Amino acid sequence: MIRAGIVLALALVANACATTSMPVNASPGIAAELAPSGTLRAAINYGNPILASKDPATGEPRGVSVDLSRELARRLGVPLELVTYDAAGKVTDNATTGAWDIAFVAIDPKRAVDMDYSAPYVLIEGAFVVPQGSPIRANDDVDREGVRVVAAKGSAYDLYLAREFKKATIVHVATSQEVVAAMVAQRIDAGAGVKQQLEASARTIPGVRLLDGRFMVIQQAMATPKGRPAGARYLAAFVEDMKASGFVAEALRKHGIDGAAVAPPAAR
Repeated sequence: MIRAGIVLALALVANACATTSMPVNASPGIAAELAPSGTLRAAINYGNPILASKDPATGEPRGVSVDLSRELARRLGVPLELVTYDAAGKVTDNATTGAWDIAFVAIDPKRAVDMDYSAPYVLIEGAFVVPQGSPIRANDDVDREGVRVVAAKGSAYDLYLAREFKKATIVHVATSQEVVAAMVAQRIDAGAGVKQQLEASARTIPGVRLLDGRFMVIQQAMATPKGRPAGARYLAAFVEDMKASGFVAEALRKHGIDGAAVAPPAAR
């Protein structure tokens, strides 16, 4: 697992290697494109604990995606509305409905049909979990004939595994929080998800273990629906500024996030 010290170290490297000339405040035209209703509606996904969770004291959303949303709204000079979801697939399903203006989702070519991405701001590991007595010992053992893997429908790892699997089959659940419980209850061979989510579930559900390592690196980016080209360019510059300034690294530290790294500067 990538430790918090590594997160901060990577952030410092990024700060040293990246510069930005981005203005602090956006033009009225940019604000009108990114927040056409006059309020910036940010899709917040509770299904990924790296990005967001409910504050245990207030029940309000908190996390790096919430902090980025607030800073973006401040720069746009508009109010912020947090639109919460319990799964990434539900966020992306709403990309063409007008339900949100910006979202925090993993980069995937299928999703790029309906939205424009920034470069990633955070890198997260995708991992497998199996029953304690499973003969599966390594990530490479999962894609075998007859193996079933449970995953949250429409998640980044679901889309990735659907392309990569040659023999194993995917069993879907609605949210990432259900993966481990469904694997145990339905006697499924393995579960796939964000490593931190699987670790949290494994602490409350006995008889399971995570496989070592990872099967993918999940690139978390900011996105806006198609048809907002100037807004998408501003969003891309905003993400680079947030990485280079140390904002993302500080948000991860403030919220006690372990297991995520600040993404490097975007290629020029």
